[in-house]
Amino acid sequence: MQQGIRHPARLLPIGFLIVIVIGTGLLMLPGATMGEGSAPLLTALFTSTSAVCVTGLVVVDTPTYWSGFGQVVIMGLFQVGGFGIMAGATLMGLLVAGRLNLNTRVAAQHDTRLGLGSVGGVVKIVLLTTLIVESIVWLALTLRLRFGYGMGWGEASWHGAFQSVSAFNNAGFSTWSDSLMGFAHDPWVLFAITFAVVLGGLGFPVVYELRHKLFNYRRWSVHTKITLLGSALLVVAGGAVLALYEWNNPATLGGMPTWEKWLSVVFGAVSARTAGFNTIATGAMTLESQAATWAMMFIGGGSAGTAGGIKLTTFFLLGFAVWSEIRNEPDTIAFGRRIPSQTLRLALTVVLLAMALLAVGTLALMSVTDFPLEDVMFEAISATATVGLSTGITSQLPPAGQCIIIILMFIGRVGTVTVATGLALRATRRLYRYPEERPIVG
Repeated sequence: MQQGIRHPARLLPIGFLIVIVIGTGLLMLPGATMGEGSAPLLTALFTSTSAVCVTGLVVVDTPTYWSGFGQVVIMGLFQVGGFGIMAGATLMGLLVAGRLNLNTRVAAQHDTRLGLGSVGGVVKIVLLTTLIVESIVWLALTLRLRFGYGMGWGEASWHGAFQSVSAFNNAGFSTWSDSLMGFAHDPWVLFAITFAVVLGGLGFPVVYELRHKLFNYRRWSVHTKITLLGSALLVVAGGAVLALYEWNNPATLGGMPTWEKWLSVVFGAVSARTAGFNTIATGAMTLESQAATWAMMFIGGGSAGTAGGIKLTTFFLLGFAVWSEIRNEPDTIAFGRRIPSQTLRLALTVVLLAMALLAVGTLALMSVTDFPLEDVMFEAISATATVGLSTGITSQLPPAGQCIIIILMFIGRVGTVTVATGLALRATRRLYRYPEERPIVG
């Protein structure tokens, strides 16, 4: 096994740390802020971490605090962060497949639909996909802002570029202080943003497979089926909860026309899982809607993509395990395929570690702030799942609270991939088995 910092499970977090440090330095330059002087270290570090980890939580208002140069730096940081997650996670998956025995390697290659070829080839495909999607959304937003809102070509192009890169990378940063609340009535803008968010959040293995087998459902891998069907299920369920509890809420959807309500409901259900954009005031939502948002943020999006959370496959694989246990099945079956126990143990490990991190983070924030539990928990989940939604308390957190959020964002972003890869690479076959004993469960 490889040791030291060259171990594959350590390369990703070290790389992210280096980019965060560079970004912090750039944001502390005098020209990065609107006013005189430079940004404080903690403000620059928080913003850099949030951008690289494609979270979107901010302690200062992006369009009014940061200069044009500062905003370009932020956009570059979440572009690098999003691309790094997609390429890094995908390559980690290939590496894990390459370290296994021949039979498992062939199975992994078949399940992921990714070849075990050159690293450069995979990175090039990820980069090409990123540029194509971002360019399409940038063009759509630029034209809409130019002809629908009377912006000049330069202004429309800048806003379109920033939003398109932020959306595809599920970063949640915006060049507008109210995020997308000013466009709650505009399906063109919201559909373009949703398109980028969904493609970035599906994960590169799914996008790669759909390029070749879009209309051949029977040949889709289990991973792709879980990701697509799970995404649709969460959007429908999340949208239903938002519609149920926000429809007549005067602080959110209450004053909107019916079609605009549905537009915000669908967009909110998509964005809440990882993107961090909002068309209604998150802090004004009912507690029931916030609780549903907690669940969507915690689950997140697809693996090896720009989405956060524990990932759809992790959550639904455990759901299949529960269903198989209820039916007294000897194996866990998903879409006609048996799921190895090793995969289920890995999914359970990821979930329990994420819950432990969330519990510790929430307790730590409660100890340094006086905000209500629901606001603190919302903030902790948003940081851990790298979503970026907030009830409005981020900028009011004390320095200790901001440091806690920084740690949660970093661990939440690189932790899942690092843990999954590290455990998979350490997998060994024991030549003996211990005697069996069954503790009482339940």
